Parts: sequence; structure tokens; C-alpha cells
Amino acid sequence: AMAMPAGVSPILLPLVLLLCWVAPSGQEPALAQLRLVGPRGPAGEGRLEVLYQGRWGTVCDDGFDFHAATVACRQLGYAAAVTWTHSATYGQGEGPIWLDNLRCGGSEGSLAECVHNGWGTSDCHHGEDAGVVCSGQRLPSARLQATTSGHLGEVPGLSLEEVRLKPILARAKLSMPVMEGAVEVKHNGRWRQLCDAGWTRNNSRVVCGMLGFPREKHVNTSFYRKLWNMKLKDPNSSLKTLSQKNSFWVHRVRCHGAEPHLAHCPTQVAPPAPRQHACPHGMHAIVSCLPGPAFQKGTGKGRTKTSPGKVLPVRLRAGTHAGEGRVEVLRHGQWGTVCDKQWDLATASVVCRQLGYGTAKQALVGAQMGQGLGPIHMSEVRCAGHERSLGECHFQDAERGGCRHEADAAVRCHVPHMDFQSQVRLAGGRSPEEGVVEVLVPVQGQLQWGAVCGAQWGLNEAMVVCRQLGLGFASHALQETWYWAGSPDAARVVMSGVRCAGTELALQQCQRHGPVHCPSGGGRFSAGVTCTAHAPDLVMNAQLVQETAYLEDRPLGLLYCAHEERCLSRSADHMHWPYGHRRLLRFSSQIHNLGRADFRPRMGRHAWTWHQCHRHFHSIEVFTHYDLLTLNGSKVAEGHKASFCLEDTNCPEGLQRRFACANFGEQGVSVGCWDTYRHDIDCQWIDITDVPPGSYTFQVVVNPKHEVAESDFSNNVMRCQCKYDGQRIWMHGCHTSDAYGADVVSDLERRERLANNLV
Repeated sequence: AMAMPAGVSPILLPLVLLLCWVAPSGQEPALAQLRLVGPRGPAGEGRLEVLYQGRWGTVCDDGFDFHAATVACRQLGYAAAVTWTHSATYGQGEGPIWLDNLRCGGSEGSLAECVHNGWGTSDCHHGEDAGVVCSGQRLPSARLQATTSGHLGEVPGLSLEEVRLKPILARAKLSMPVMEGAVEVKHNGRWRQLCDAGWTRNNSRVVCGMLGFPREKHVNTSFYRKLWNMKLKDPNSSLKTLSQKNSFWVHRVRCHGAEPHLAHCPTQVAPPAPRQHACPHGMHAIVSCLPGPAFQKGTGKGRTKTSPGKVLPVRLRAGTHAGEGRVEVLRHGQWGTVCDKQWDLATASVVCRQLGYGTAKQALVGAQMGQGLGPIHMSEVRCAGHERSLGECHFQDAERGGCRHEADAAVRCHVPHMDFQSQVRLAGGRSPEEGVVEVLVPVQGQLQWGAVCGAQWGLNEAMVVCRQLGLGFASHALQETWYWAGSPDAARVVMSGVRCAGTELALQQCQRHGPVHCPSGGGRFSAGVTCTAHAPDLVMNAQLVQETAYLEDRPLGLLYCAHEERCLSRSADHMHWPYGHRRLLRFSSQIHNLGRADFRPRMGRHAWTWHQCHRHFHSIEVFTHYDLLTLNGSKVAEGHKASFCLEDTNCPEGLQRRFACANFGEQGVSVGCWDTYRHDIDCQWIDITDVPPGSYTFQVVVNPKHEVAESDFSNNVMRCQCKYDGQRIWMHGCHTSDAYGADVVSDLERRERLANNLV
């Protein structure tokens, strides 16, 4: 047989294979039903109970952690987990204790997919029952059913198996990802080869999609046929004997090419006649795939070539891993979301392939990747599966359908196995999610583990490390790691001057020094990270700024407090207080948390500052920058750095406000909620007393120092076009930095420059 050479790990991905209508035996349920019960608390918290074999039972708190709580909350239909509880906080349950020593990674679709002792195998008592506290709006049960559309383990007559490409040629064995080879599928625990008799390019397209590739390419099978025949004649090879057995083969697969999984194709494992050979004159089917731009050799930042015809640009936001996120499309020059009505795997697969991934693993509904802000562009999208872009599919305008952002569609795509995860590790941390960053790089021709210089290390670089490890987002980037001991075999600094855009798939793809230059010498000055599965995402409501902006000539006698807090320009220092006034551009600021975790201040209560003007404590000293810029980008009004007390001013229907500034309360912005600073609050302005008439850009930057990690920093800047005639002000075209396409933004700026003879 053509055995896999040592060191070559095949690509393994889920495949559902039709099994002649024989129900799988002894298989765990793909989704165990959950519920929350208990004597107190709102609907999103309680003792966790599982339905198995028709009986409700509890979960033991041994080994239970935040990852397990995250999986449970998502399965229950909530946006995220806030925390988990132990020792029967919500009262002791009854009946069996179904799960013990639960170990979840955090990305599983169901608690049943996590590692555990086995159903009902436990040494716990009900005094150890675990509970969870979930956040976010719960989805109705009908919508929850739709969230599992990508999990095919429940389809009648189907059994979950695997597929891989077995490389044959030397160049294919050396490539990563493996893009060409013989197709193998796992059936009843045994790997089988697919017969190439009747094999079509449509079959190859489906296989490539499952392996994370957007397209297949033609392969010359004549050379592979020669290798096959040589192997058959080789007396030392067992291929001839094996290929005579029907258990070696899957007889036939017939795909149309639009299927998201090979399981959706009509499949015959065995030939129809009892004594017929499964592959009489054939050999194994050979498939060759084309990777997307991000997975081609190079920096990993390649761009897709624009194909002829109208292609609707699409992007993913707020996903924990590569190839997943909330779906957003660019229409009429503005980014917006897609409503989840009729959202399915076929449509989601068009999005995935368009972005350079394979087919969709899951089509997610109910804003499971967070809610968008702004327009909802599409609803009831229906794709056949062969479309090049989502714009070629049939759809309705979402305005007619009454969609809201609670129904934003999202997707998880199949991505190629790149083995990036084995090239970086964290050492010395208190948990697997934190530690000193250690990388595997070639040093003098040999691969060697080493540390990364902590100088200039920031959140962008830490984000890439966490993504590479499959741990989600970075919550902290550390330039000094005094309390974490690195590995003894990785003490040497092998990487310095690392600069990442933040979108790379591996640290090795980022810019860095040629020869290593690290004056601090590594050691306790090595780079470190802390990772988190979910992160917040703050976005300013641009429309509200445009609607609420106005000028006020405020008497100095009312500005003593604001002056002490440096909310006025320096020229105010030289005025004859309390006589005179300052001209203020006032506006309301409403900042939404569109992410999948609460936004919490970095500083503890002991470091909060009392602000006399607002009569409460501020937990973040520089939360926003307010600036007025010339069209060339230079500041014309002295920038005002606004500090904030963070609270849930309002939340959508069904969500409870959990953070409040009053009485030294807990501060933060919950998932889905927003914090509003009204236009009539002190310091909610820019002092434009010294600004001459003209056209300007008004700019607000949220979380400017990146003090608190977010899943997406590209939407933290809000800009408006602004015209001031000395008495009145006009604000228009307000948008966040990622809300419009680049061509629209440049066109707005170009028109402003032409109007003011600045070109």
C-alpha cells in the first residue's frame, strides 16, 4: 500500500458519509439539550442541567471552567458567558450527574463535543453542581434549531467521519497546506480510498471546499496512473492484494459541485451487485486544490484578483478564528449586515469561497458573532452554490422584511490546515491562555525555539499570536514578563522588531528585524500575551453625532469646573474670568459594544479618579480623543482627551443593564448595550473659539491608546465633514472608519478639497 511517509500529517476535516441507511451505533448525541434552573436570578443564569436518555441531570463542577460555560451559554442561545458557579450555588439538583471532569476548548457547538469521563460516570454529589451566568439576548427555540444547520451529525442515516488528502508526489508531501493527493475517507473507523471511475471535477470541487480551498484545478492523472501500475507490479507492495478487497474502496460519489459537504452527494459505499468489484479497472481518485490568497506562499496578506463582472465585496467581523465572523457586505458604498432569514449552508458557502476559504462549516443565525451597527443590506438570500459572489444570489432588501440586528447572519468556514499552531507556544503562564511567547524559526539553517524581544511589542502582535494558537483575541500584550519563566531551551531571543498589521495568520508572516537586535536582552524583557476567546468591540454611533451637533456660546462663569479639568483650549487661561464666553461645538456621544464580551476598564477601583464636573468616578482617563482637523489632517482645534465613566445607559429589549456609575458602582459596557454621554454634559464638546471659518474634518477616536483589547480596532475612528461660517456649523457625512468603501471616503475628501481649492 502507498503508506504515508513519517512526518507527513494528513489533513483531517469533518465529513458526513452516507451509510446505506444504517443508523450509527453507540454514538453520542450531536447536541445534548440544556436548561438553566434554580431558585433565583434572571433568565440567563442558573444551575446547568443536561437531558440525556430522556432524563434531566446535572454537571459536576470538577474541571468546569469559563470555556465550558461559554459553550453552554452559546448552546443555550446566549451571546456569551459572564462567569460560572460551583458548589450548587443555584441549589442542588436531582437525578443523575451526567457530566464530570468536563474539558472544553470554547469553540465546540455542544457540551457533548467536549472531553468528559463518559455519560453518568462521576464521583461527585449534588453539592458540586455547576451553574452558569450568560449574557446577551436569548434566541427563540425555532431560531436555535437553525444555528445547528452546519452540524450534520443529526441528519437521519448519516454518520460523522473524516476526509483527507494523502500526498503522493514529493512536492505535494513538502507543501503546507497539502493541496494535491489521493482522497481518503473514514468509514466505520477505517480509511478507504475513493475509486476514480466516474470521478468528476464537481466531486473535486466539493472535496476541496471541505479541506478549506475555494477552487479545484485540473490534474493530469496519467502520471498517477503510471505510479499506480508500477506499485501494482512491485512484489514488495501489498497494494495489489488490498485493492482487490471491496473494504478498501468507496465505490462511487456523484456531486453536482454546489454541495457544502461530500455527505450531501449521492454515495455508494459498496457496488450494487453482491459480487461486483468496487473499483475493477480504476485507481484512487486524485484531487488538486487551489488555495485562497491568505494561504498561498508569501506573507499571507495577498489579495484576491478582481474578476470581471459585478462582485459584491464581503467581509467577516468579530470572529474568534480565521474564517469565521459576522457577514458584512458593501452596497451603495457602505458596509452593512445580512439578515438571517433563509440563511443556510449553501449561501454561507458562497461567502466562504468568495473570501478565499472552502465551504461553510456552519451557517450561524441570531447574531451569534455579535450585532452590527448601520444598515442591513440583504434578507432572504438564496444561492445555488456556484455563484462567485453573494451579489449574484437572489435576495430581498432587508428594509421590507423588518429585520433587526438581532438577526445578523454569521458563518464558520472550512480553512486549510497550515500547521501554524506548532510554530508558536506560550510558556510559564498560570493557564494555557497566557505566557511568554516562544517561536520556532530557522537559526543558521536549523529550526530552533526562542523568545521574542519585548521592545515595541503591542496588541497587534499579540493578536496574531493568539489567533495562530487558536485561542481567539489578545487581552494583554506584555513587554516585560517578570512573573513568567520561559522554557530553558528557548532562552535565546530569535525574533525582534516585530511589526504586525494584526490580520496575519502567523507571527512568522509579520515584518521583523533581519539580524536580531534586542538591547534589553530578552529574559524578563521577553514578549508575553494573555489570550481570550471573546472580546468587546466599541463603535461610535455616527448618525447620532450628526443629528445632535450644535454651537453654544457658553459664559465663562459656567465653565470653572470644565476649565479645571482641561476641557477648554489654552487661550481660555488668558481670559478675564468670569467675563466673556467660549464657543463650543457640542454633540452627543453614544458608544455601542458590538463584540462578544463586556468592555471592562483596565484599572481597578483603587485607581479610578473622581471628577467633580460629572460627580462620579472615571475608570478610564483617556477613553476618547475629540479633534477638529484641516482637510490636510493637521489639528486646528486643540484636541480634547475625554475621560469616561463607563456604564450601560441603555440596552436592547430583553437585556438587563449591569453596569452603572452611581454609588461607586461597577463600570463597563455590556455586550449589545451602549454608553451615552449627552450633549449637555460638561466637556462633551470641542472648544472652537479660536477656529477661523472654513471646511474641516471632525474626528472622534474611541479607546485611542488600545488600553483595552477589542476584536476589531478598524471601526474605532468616527469622522464627519464639517463646514463652519463663523456663526453656524454644518456636520454631514458622519461615518466610522470602516463603514464605507475606500473609494467612497476618498471621493468625499476629493470633493471637499475641490470646493476649497486645496487640490
